[in-house]
Amino acid sequence: MAFLSDSLKRIKPSATIAATQKARDLKAAGVDVIGLGAGEPDFDTPDNIKAAAIAAIQRGETKYTDVGGIPELKKAIAAKFKRENGLDYTPAQCFVAPGGKPIIFNAMAATLNPGDEVVIPAPYWVSYPDIVALLGGTPVFAAAGMETNFKLQPEALEKAITPKTKWFIFNSPSNPTGAAYTADELKKLTDVLLRHPHVWILSDDMYEHLSYDGFKFATPAEVEPKLYDRTLTMNGVSKAYSMTGWRIGYCAGPLELIKAMTTVQSQSTSNPTSISQWAAVEALNGPQDFIPERAESFKARRDLVVSMLNQAKGLKCPTPEGAFYVYPSCAGCIGKTTPKGKLIGNDQDFVEALLEEEGVAVVHGEAFGLSPFFRISYATSTEALTKACERIQRFCASLQ
Repeated sequence: MAFLSDSLKRIKPSATIAATQKARDLKAAGVDVIGLGAGEPDFDTPDNIKAAAIAAIQRGETKYTDVGGIPELKKAIAAKFKRENGLDYTPAQCFVAPGGKPIIFNAMAATLNPGDEVVIPAPYWVSYPDIVALLGGTPVFAAAGMETNFKLQPEALEKAITPKTKWFIFNSPSNPTGAAYTADELKKLTDVLLRHPHVWILSDDMYEHLSYDGFKFATPAEVEPKLYDRTLTMNGVSKAYSMTGWRIGYCAGPLELIKAMTTVQSQSTSNPTSISQWAAVEALNGPQDFIPERAESFKARRDLVVSMLNQAKGLKCPTPEGAFYVYPSCAGCIGKTTPKGKLIGNDQDFVEALLEEEGVAVVHGEAFGLSPFFRISYATSTEALTKACERIQRFCASLQ
């Protein structure tokens, strides 16, 4: 009898975490590496949020809390959804977890049965299909390639839906491409979903506040209120508030689903960290003026990276509307050979050779479900990005 679970065979380690860890290991060994794999803002958590956490500690807010979050945070979440998205939720419909990933995990664990299908646009965040597969569901991929600016078209969504479909996972602005859907583009997708009342929607809005060039964010239940009763809208404090290590994700949705997710969490992680929850209250209720300022910094970095990558031989990099990623094609480099004699047969070969020969760590596109591409996170300094892109240009020019 095997010791490890059969379900473990259905998943693989996170490629983004693996790339980040490899860069860390090489740096620790003294190698000059620029890591562009982590989806983590380089800005610090704002001081008022830190102060709220310190005050919570000093007040003794260090005990267990309600499994799904403290009342004060649920109230702040409901107010946020009303203020920014026009969505009416009661605090009882709001749920807090130790990060965004557990929101998805809890929702899938609470609803999936063997044979249930989950439609996921590709390219996708690496964890979506593995969470679905781990919990007994079947990921079904709907292609959204560069020819559509990485945006899922309604015809592709319609084709992917079957009587077995239980969920549609939607992410805008997108990880890994940065593509963001306008309200009109989103309405075309929600029109399809209206025709399939058995399909629920999980809208991952984690990058809501990181959009550029005047883009106006929209979320499915806001665009189509008729989907409200079968939509779980999730977000978190990690990206906009630079709170990745604080581990707070949140969502709101139908009460029956929220209760089921609470039951799952009660037998897994239990409550999110009490101190982080109080910090998140301040994040959502406190000053928001720093967010557009930081977004402007990200936009400048995006423009720099897109320009420099498009000057690299064999690369083609679209300009994304949001998040802090670019997803360039390396199709023009496939079939070529590095100065050290390595054949570039696919995007994984490309990123491995780039790391070995130039010390730049990125993530290969196959991990996100679409090749031959690779993902760069530009959530780091302009100096590091400039140096990294110069190395990428030099690497691409060296291929024969």
